[in-house]
Amino acid sequence: MDIPSLIRATSALVEKRLGELLPKENEAPCPILHRSMRYSIFAGGKRIRPLLCTEAAKACGGKSEDALDAACALETLHTYTLIHDDLPCMDNDDLRRGKPTNHKVFGEGMAVLAGDALLTEAFRILSGVPENSVYSAKDYVRELANLTGSLHLVGGQALDLEGEGRTLSLEEIRSIHLGKTAALIMASVRLGGMSAACSSLQLDALSRYGRDLGLAFQLIDDILDVTSSPEVLGKSIGKDVRDKKATYCSLVGLEKAKEEARALTTSARQALEVFGEREREVLLDINDYLLNRDY
Repeated sequence: MDIPSLIRATSALVEKRLGELLPKENEAPCPILHRSMRYSIFAGGKRIRPLLCTEAAKACGGKSEDALDAACALETLHTYTLIHDDLPCMDNDDLRRGKPTNHKVFGEGMAVLAGDALLTEAFRILSGVPENSVYSAKDYVRELANLTGSLHLVGGQALDLEGEGRTLSLEEIRSIHLGKTAALIMASVRLGGMSAACSSLQLDALSRYGRDLGLAFQLIDDILDVTSSPEVLGKSIGKDVRDKKATYCSLVGLEKAKEEARALTTSARQALEVFGEREREVLLDINDYLLNRDY
């Protein structure tokens, strides 16, 4: 499978649908807020979470169009986390997706509100995902709320903030990664499967796949923060060193971090063995592609 082409195709579908779902730039009562929201949501990005959502749906025998609004909700929520993560009180970053961060363009107050609005929009969009014989809109909303609240995603961000300047163990770093990155990737594949009325066996397999893929994804991010450039990544590099954050790279070195990323990728592949060869093919290809990415 040509994963870059698949990413571009999925991105085009997601961006078209987001353009329909989100308030227009000039919409009342506050057009500048809507411009701020759309500035970040349409700034580019890999759209990996929407891709995982739609492909998980297909792996479970569903249609990508039935998962499209779930994919849009995930990207909307993901963008909120990026806006807030870049704020001066958090990572204090100036560059995101190759463009000035939201607060650099619209100010800190408007950036906070844009993130708040996108978080809220995510649940409004998700509530419109087609129900099926197994899962209802309530199930979708509960799923995303559980994996992105204080017990998972927001909790991981809080642990990351609390860990700055401290010496952390590998287990503590893993807890941060499970919340900060893996939780939303787990939500992506789980919601995709749920939109296709997946079985409990399939949902469990997707959970394990998403968890290990998410951990590997964050490890690669940490590695690229050391080895890449702003031009390639589209964001600042060297942030972990600057912010005195403990990472796998800082604790065990670059090569061992790469070994762990490869091991997690292998584990993610094994999680999909409950699916047929054809059904799991694209998810496996995405898994391998993300391991070897350079941005």
